[in-house]
Amino acid sequence: MLLIRSLAFNLVFYVNLIVQMVLWTPYYFLSPRHRAWFVPKFWSRTSMWLYDKIAGTKSEITGQENLPEGSFILAPKHQSFWDTIAFLPFLHDPVYILKRELTWIPFFGWYILKMRMIPVDRGSRSKALKAVVAATKQELARNPRQLIIYPEGTRRAPGDEPAYKYGIVEIYAQLGIPVVPVAHVAGLYWPRRKFLRYPGTIKARFLPPIPPGLDKGEFMERLIGETEAACDQLLVDASQAPNPPPMPPTAVKRLRELASDNPA
Repeated sequence: MLLIRSLAFNLVFYVNLIVQMVLWTPYYFLSPRHRAWFVPKFWSRTSMWLYDKIAGTKSEITGQENLPEGSFILAPKHQSFWDTIAFLPFLHDPVYILKRELTWIPFFGWYILKMRMIPVDRGSRSKALKAVVAATKQELARNPRQLIIYPEGTRRAPGDEPAYKYGIVEIYAQLGIPVVPVAHVAGLYWPRRKFLRYPGTIKARFLPPIPPGLDKGEFMERLIGETEAACDQLLVDASQAPNPPPMPPTAVKRLRELASDNPA
């Protein structure tokens, strides 16, 4: 049953993406950018609905009261494709930093360009970071947008050792806007590099914003400490659910570490 439901969801998920991109094309490209955001946000909502109804996985996202008005940086854990789409409906005018190659994909790339995302050439990290900061400053000066950054860069398994990159620190220091960490363990239910989709409830939490102006070291300490502590609690909660998802080795190891740190 798990195999069938996972296969069915993956098929319907991509069909839904392609059909909506084609059907919404006239409205999307003829509408002003702010109005056109309805399309990707609607796609996100329908994807989460299909995920619930077909794979049996609900998405429970809390902490919306922690989202500031205007511009801020959203800094989610990156474990799954889920965390690239689930937060869209909660943001007024999000902007992603993404690989330039994605803009070359027919339809998908055109959708990206319409929303003035920030493409980056990852050939030279130092040059890329400077270009990203300059482009982001220019974009935020035009509109109060919400910049989505994955501080660890690539997807990592739940419970894995944190590996935060310096880029988030430099962008935080240069932009002077709050950072909202996001904790979740979506990788337990929608694993990276696998097509199985495990039933249950993905819980995610927008954490209190980290104010601008902190020392770089203090900022990094708060970002890692607060995010990882919240993820640890969500990992424990998921492991204690009535029907917990399979725990990858990294999650099992982390749960053992937490148990030894907090013996009953």
